[in-house]
Amino acid sequence: MSRLNHPVYRNRVLQVAADGLLVALAYYLAFQLRFLDEGGWPQRYQELFAQTVGFVVAGKLVVFAAFGLYQKWWRYVSGRDFMLILRAVALASAILVIVFAVVQPFSPTLPRSVEVTDFVLTLILIAGARLAVRLIVERPTRADRLPKREVLVIGAGAGGQMVVRELQLNPNLGSTAIGFIDDDPRKRGMRMLGLKVLGSTKEIASILDETNPEEVVIAIPSAPGTLRANVVAACREREVRVRTLPTVFELLRGGVQLNRQLREVRVEDVLGREPIVRELDRVGAYLRDRIVLVTGAGGSIGSELCRQIAQVGPRLLVLLDHAEDNLFQIDREMVEERHFTSVESVLADCKEPHRMLEVMQRFKPDVVFHAAAYKHVPLMEANPLEAVRNNAIATRTTAETAAASQVERFVLISTDKAVNPATVMGASKAMAEWIVEAAGHSHPATRFASVRFGNVLASSGSVVPIFRRQIERGGPVTVTHPEMTRYFMTIPEAVQMVIRAGDIGAGKGEVFVLDMGEPVKIVDLAHNMIRLAGYEPEQDIALEFTQPRPGEKLHEELFGDSEQLQPTAARRINRAVRTTPLDAEWVESTLNSLEALVLAGDEANLAERVVELISARGGDSARVAYDE
Repeated sequence: MSRLNHPVYRNRVLQVAADGLLVALAYYLAFQLRFLDEGGWPQRYQELFAQTVGFVVAGKLVVFAAFGLYQKWWRYVSGRDFMLILRAVALASAILVIVFAVVQPFSPTLPRSVEVTDFVLTLILIAGARLAVRLIVERPTRADRLPKREVLVIGAGAGGQMVVRELQLNPNLGSTAIGFIDDDPRKRGMRMLGLKVLGSTKEIASILDETNPEEVVIAIPSAPGTLRANVVAACREREVRVRTLPTVFELLRGGVQLNRQLREVRVEDVLGREPIVRELDRVGAYLRDRIVLVTGAGGSIGSELCRQIAQVGPRLLVLLDHAEDNLFQIDREMVEERHFTSVESVLADCKEPHRMLEVMQRFKPDVVFHAAAYKHVPLMEANPLEAVRNNAIATRTTAETAAASQVERFVLISTDKAVNPATVMGASKAMAEWIVEAAGHSHPATRFASVRFGNVLASSGSVVPIFRRQIERGGPVTVTHPEMTRYFMTIPEAVQMVIRAGDIGAGKGEVFVLDMGEPVKIVDLAHNMIRLAGYEPEQDIALEFTQPRPGEKLHEELFGDSEQLQPTAARRINRAVRTTPLDAEWVESTLNSLEALVLAGDEANLAERVVELISARGGDSARVAYDE
């Protein structure tokens, strides 16, 4: 009795009772229609009905229950449920026909016309009752008749229909959809969920003028940046608010309540670059049930590596960082927010050989992602000792202790600033790539690789947070040079490709370069961010151009002068192939000399010396530069 009082069981009992009445009604009407022209039922069929109605009702209800028709409330019935109802009714009717025709437990036999009519009526009544309940629940209420914010939806696919359905089911949201815009010519003029497809995004300006909506929702999670940019530009001109569904990455990482998932359009949405398809389960399969160590685990790249690796299901994820606060934050996020408890947090410094060897020997990781690095160019120019110590010497320490501990794979996170470097930070990262390449030849039991990419949005070293703070203060927004360009990618996209790159190549220290699309002009990025904040560049927020800092390039490169692009089997990941082989002995001797300068604290000449050595590009010319 206590279970029957529970709302779930009480609802199921009511559904079964209602279906029983509907099945009995369909069976009765089938007999009634069969003998409609004969002035009444013959006595033998009246007796047959009385004998079999209970058997028919019970049999069909058992089949309906087996198909799971009572595991869902009628108010939430969908098109997929109607197909399930069709199969359940068809099977139930077929079983009854077989029983009456073959077993013949009752006499006389059931007329065939009754069997067919019963099937049709049962299907109509069972499906119709559920549809009627949904229509009653979704009928307009008083809240529906209140003035609402009119919304135009970009995209008439699954995402757009989810948005419209959510608005229809939740009148308290205070919005109502007035139409779709979709680039598929087959959908033009069609109606979906009662709304018309008004045209394509190429006609966005005229459609906005005709419909005059108060808000536009971009409901295409995988929409290219060019489409988003065009929509945003047209809406900003007319002072129409724009929101968007999250990207595929955000949808899969976030919750399921759609009205809370809608967000303002962000700068990464309008970069004009094709989004990367999320394939983490496939590309990260080699990490499943393995022990993975991430250095710099509390940083922007390292923390996202931890998030995505945790989703694959490693046996153990070791988080290593020398910053206590960052390590604490990512540890708490893994355990409390993501409920991933197979983690060990290690407070350690990659520059300390004995400590790193201790960590490697203790956990015996199968894969190491080395994301620990200093990356702020001006700070590294002012502190060259720490740049070389942390980016180069620490990479050698981590790589050597990993090889000594028989790690299977070692992946270095590199940067485009390592290409033809003109700063200490870039030079130190170029040295890190060379260290990994040399280690790949010296330690063949471990597969070494470096992954090189450009700027990632919203990282601690990105210009985006700087611009955002400047806009919040009312400007000015400082841009180094009107012609300066940079490559950009979101952190989740870059990290997925890093994980993918860790599973390709021969493991001889190869350098993999992510395809980041076309470079973005920093001044255009600043303009977009100002407009997305609701202001107009130069009118509401001023731009101020500064001069490039020492060693700062106007245009970053992804491949060096002595490197050739070579495609890989992985989409959007290329290999940088050196035309002149690297001399591993020169790398080792050069690093030893620089380490001596670091230990001596000779900061005065270190920065210049580092750039000179790296500019020699290795091989014979590098050895000459070192001997001098």
